[in-house]
Amino acid sequence: MLALRTEGLSKTFRVKRKKPGFRESVKSLLRPEWIEKEAVAGIDLTVERGETLAFLGPNGAGKSTTIKMLTGILHPTGGLAEVLGFTPWKEREKLAYRIGTVFGQKSQLWYHLPPADTFELMSRIYELDRQDYAKRRDDLIGRFELERHWSTPVRKLSLGERMRCEIAAAFLHRPQLLFLDEPTIGLDVVIKQRIRELITELNREEGTTVFLTSHDPGDIELLCRRAVVIHHGGIIVDEPVERLKREVLAYKTITLQTDETDQTEIADWNSPGVRVLAASPGMLRLAVDVGVTAIEPVLASIVGRMRIRDVTIENPPMEEVIKHIYAREAGRREGA
Repeated sequence: MLALRTEGLSKTFRVKRKKPGFRESVKSLLRPEWIEKEAVAGIDLTVERGETLAFLGPNGAGKSTTIKMLTGILHPTGGLAEVLGFTPWKEREKLAYRIGTVFGQKSQLWYHLPPADTFELMSRIYELDRQDYAKRRDDLIGRFELERHWSTPVRKLSLGERMRCEIAAAFLHRPQLLFLDEPTIGLDVVIKQRIRELITELNREEGTTVFLTSHDPGDIELLCRRAVVIHHGGIIVDEPVERLKREVLAYKTITLQTDETDQTEIADWNSPGVRVLAASPGMLRLAVDVGVTAIEPVLASIVGRMRIRDVTIENPPMEEVIKHIYAREAGRREGA
């Protein structure tokens, strides 16, 4: 059973052409010239109920525009979309009762009020049964560990505390489909991990479909089973995350702070699955293909050669992941 379906979904914006110079600026006020900018170029997509989908692409690829059409905020220029059986821009109010949204840089919580008041207001908006609401509220407070922050104004909460409240609020009315736009942006590693665990838990227990956009490879690896990549408004990749992990997300970056001043020996290090990215006095950065070699023996080998003060292990930046995907797809097209 499908959670959403699109056919040829497209969006073109009409924008003013800007020309340099004061004279041209005045002319454009009196006689503006318009150009059409295509943000989404005919997307065909289906998502099954209960699926967890990563919707990826660089800035300006059309991700946010697509989500706005799927939630009914924007009308498309062409094509069709069905979300939980509704046409979003025609039946937005009915759809709103069945979906949840979390935008990392836009809060649905009332800034000067505590989460308790926002949850109460949302329960009225969604017309929840009072007994069911109380039970659901208490369950979410326990899961997301909100007890300490329940009566604290949102403006006084840290970013991690606020995001836990945001995601809990999105789950309040038991949405069938949850749109997450950068839900872990700016959060520390511990909070990110906990939020991912909670979203996975609720997806498994309640069958909530998750539609995620993120620049954090960790979100994709740990939350999603399928990845769709768009570029210039069109889909270029649609495949299981496991395959993406094997081919693209297998690389980890290890940064080591050392007591050594001479990195010459390490700079020429040649080991399967390991590449030296940078070597300078007191610092060493490696790219490790975990599909070829585990991280532990790599670290053990380095520890045997020098004193280590600090170690950081990171996923590749999403920009690098996307760049790798584009290069791979270009190679496939050339080879076809």
